[in-house]
Amino acid sequence: MRAALITLAMVAAAGALAAVVLALGLGDSDPPDVEVDRIAEAARSGGEGSEDPLAWSASQSDELAERATLGTSHVIYAKSPGGVVLAAERTAGWRGEIEDAASEHGVDPDVLEAMVFLESAGRPTVMADGTPRSATGLAQIIPSTATELLGMRVDLERSIALTRQIAKAANRGKPEKAAKLSRERIEVDERFDPERALAGAARYLQIAEERFGSEQLAVVSYHMGIGNLESVIAAYAGGEVPEDGAGALVDEEGLDYPRLFFDSSPESHPAAWELLAGFGDDSSLYYWRVGASEDVMRRWRDDPDALDERGDLITEKATLEELYHPEGETDSFEEADDVLDARADGDLVALPADPQLGFRVTEQAGELANELGADPELYVALRPEALAALVYLAARVKAISGEREPLKLTSATRDQEYQDMLVGVNPEATQEYSLHTTGWSFDIRRDYASDAQAAAFQFVLDRLRAHAILDYAYEPAAIHITVSEHARVLVD
Repeated sequence: MRAALITLAMVAAAGALAAVVLALGLGDSDPPDVEVDRIAEAARSGGEGSEDPLAWSASQSDELAERATLGTSHVIYAKSPGGVVLAAERTAGWRGEIEDAASEHGVDPDVLEAMVFLESAGRPTVMADGTPRSATGLAQIIPSTATELLGMRVDLERSIALTRQIAKAANRGKPEKAAKLSRERIEVDERFDPERALAGAARYLQIAEERFGSEQLAVVSYHMGIGNLESVIAAYAGGEVPEDGAGALVDEEGLDYPRLFFDSSPESHPAAWELLAGFGDDSSLYYWRVGASEDVMRRWRDDPDALDERGDLITEKATLEELYHPEGETDSFEEADDVLDARADGDLVALPADPQLGFRVTEQAGELANELGADPELYVALRPEALAALVYLAARVKAISGEREPLKLTSATRDQEYQDMLVGVNPEATQEYSLHTTGWSFDIRRDYASDAQAAAFQFVLDRLRAHAILDYAYEPAAIHITVSEHARVLVD
């Protein structure tokens, strides 16, 4: 069985989010009604078959994968060496070798190429920790996997010695000597040989797909490890993995990675969730990031300039907030009267003052309003979708943690005059485009009633990010959260 890797096929060029919004039926101009109690109850229910609109279901598997590919993609752009366009160009330079390796081992060349982009950005000599002891080469293969699973030649000690000599020769301005040593290193460590490295990665995917019966899960295992992923599957299914692999369990349960990921939580299949959360190295997000990398390579081939513009939007901030709400394409509020009009029109909705929902508004919200001659309550409002996301988030945190004390909301909507004034008294306030002036952002104080509340908050933030419903950034005193139009699913 060959399961195609999910990519953002619905998204095209710079208008990416708009295309997804329209495809999901989120493009209505009228502001939605926010049924606060219903959203909170749905968030508290959780799990498959519940009223929770974000619970996993088989009919939504592909859509969930698309959201996760988008929602977790910021790091792909922010950490591409030299920028996303240059990284894509370097990676594309190996396309011929990638296709050869993929053909030999029966894997998808687009998937293999995306993994090369993600793993090394097309750099054949890169080492994760600067030494051959770590993941190395185009496919970032670790020594034990290379020798024990893939049958590659790796004389590790000699490779380490040669790496030191190459660096010394380069530092002394002896490029010819460095090149000679590099050729010698390829002979003793095949991970530095691009063709051997690509063949090794393709061979790994072939082996893993045979064990899992799924290309999706084979890709997941490339970072997580075959044994670790089999443990997750066993924990989810409540069974034992057969000696010949997890394929039978995968087939019996109808498992794909969206189900494993989105149906595992502190409440649903908690043993599987604990394993996924416990890896601590973003292994659980690897599949989504390969999908985002495949999307990058497709965009580079279609329109490199558009990809560059998209990269600028994504990396403008520490989150996807400017991709979700680009400046110049998003309504913002210049002064208090604009906020007042938006509230009258229903484009902004007042935040409910009910701590039983799991959050309370602090005095810090709207605290500068009096200096503008405005009522502080004017600014205690959000876009309907943002309010829905806040209600869902807070109720879900409360349900998971059991904590009665609410989260503390310190900031919601501002107008530009308010933002300019805030810049003078708060070093965290930006002088640039702020999503607070659009009604799509709010801040939660990093002051939690218990460790359980803090852990639950982190889980829900990460899960909502994977749904592309929000993105968030750490600030010294608060978590800055921006909601996307995907939150419309909570109110429809």
